[in-house]
Amino acid sequence: MRSQAVPAHPVGGDVTSTVLAIGRSDFPNVLIDTLRRQADVGHCMVFALSRAGAARCLLDAGNIPIGGDLGAAYAGHFHESDPNRDTLFERESGAPIMLPAFAPRMYGARYRKIFFQDSGIVDKCATAIWVDDTCFYVNFYRITAQGRFSATQRERLWAIAPAIGASVARHFQQTAMPDQSLAALFATRAPLAGLTPREQEVCRHILAGYSSEAISKGLGISLHSTLTYRKRAYERLGISSQNELFAIVLRLLAGPRSLN
Repeated sequence: MRSQAVPAHPVGGDVTSTVLAIGRSDFPNVLIDTLRRQADVGHCMVFALSRAGAARCLLDAGNIPIGGDLGAAYAGHFHESDPNRDTLFERESGAPIMLPAFAPRMYGARYRKIFFQDSGIVDKCATAIWVDDTCFYVNFYRITAQGRFSATQRERLWAIAPAIGASVARHFQQTAMPDQSLAALFATRAPLAGLTPREQEVCRHILAGYSSEAISKGLGISLHSTLTYRKRAYERLGISSQNELFAIVLRLLAGPRSLN
């Protein structure tokens, strides 16, 4: 079974809170809250895999009590027997992909006991994105009490996978580069840096989910001025909607230059 590129669904404000939490200490909590709200994900684990063969568990959040043990075991050596490994390592840097789902019987007996039977995991979806020589491998789980993902929930995961993968990669890259916040993205990266300071403020408030009226109140300007700044910003960026603005930010987050 081969992986497929994730379709370009509009994201809107569905994962805005996760994007805005990049670099913050509460990023894991915001991420799992977003995943629960969008697709009732029970648990999320993120691994960094290198082409040299090393693996690290970067994030473990959700409803699996032994998640930390599972992360350590996977990073130790079980990553070498993951059925998705070949698919992951045949990919180059680029857009996030959604990995195929494998039935437990596709795993070895020991892997199956530790990662399914002992943990109570009954279903898993995953996405991944390569940034230079590091693959950020994001896994979504449901446990026995929740049952398997429904077709609708899987579709929702497909829809938000590009934003989630880019946000996760950006968050963990930012540990070494704390100055690369969303504000810095607007200040230094084209085409966002080409906006005036006030246009940038309005756009950042739009990304945070504020209405035009709330932006006007927060910035202490008239509604007419807010709408004018938004119109000018969109014209400079060559867009006409919040979804397109969000797509620009995600593209910059996922691009190699924004992660180096």
